[in-house]
Amino acid sequence: MYLIKSPFLLKWYYPSLLWNKSRTEKVIYLTFDDGPIPNVTDFVLKTLKAFNAKATFFCIGDNIVKHPEVYAKVINDGHAIGNHTFNHLKGWETDDETYVKNALMCQQLTCTSLFRPPYGRIKKSQIKSLQLAVSNFQFPVQTANSKLQIVMWDVLSGDFDTNLTPEKCCRNVIKHTENGSIIVFHDSLKAFDRLEYALPRVLKYFTDKGFTFSTL
Repeated sequence: MYLIKSPFLLKWYYPSLLWNKSRTEKVIYLTFDDGPIPNVTDFVLKTLKAFNAKATFFCIGDNIVKHPEVYAKVINDGHAIGNHTFNHLKGWETDDETYVKNALMCQQLTCTSLFRPPYGRIKKSQIKSLQLAVSNFQFPVQTANSKLQIVMWDVLSGDFDTNLTPEKCCRNVIKHTENGSIIVFHDSLKAFDRLEYALPRVLKYFTDKGFTFSTL
């Protein structure tokens, strides 16, 4: 069970998290979770480049270690990087100390001020502990903002759902996206059938309507 559009109640319960950006500008924020991996992430990068679009990739640390050449391509193409923990941990099922240590393992690789909890599940105590831990993290000199921003979303494509048709995945995004929307896709093997269909169509639809796609 999941919701395509993030409900007000969740935004109210987690007011410090980023759910969407300004509704006054025709800018959309595509995000991709769970990579980087060969082929799928490569497809995403090629498709984004075709539309001159930028995006934010929330990377799993273990995948960065396994596929450093793909990770380098994401950075070299000018996209933003976010921390998605080292092993894709579920916050609700993990004690705070283990969760923070795992996230910091990924932080050593990403050196980012953006974090997305896998499955969108994180305890308030984990938010506080993680923000404190990252505030003490030694960022590179070139990092402008060392304050951790925890990023959620307001549109979930559903591309991870193997029971969802590619066409419905595409319609989900087109129907619910508006100015400032943060959209979640997944550069994963599980999502690829739906991602491969929906991503270029979403990019074309909103590009034709005058939107631009930017990093967080």
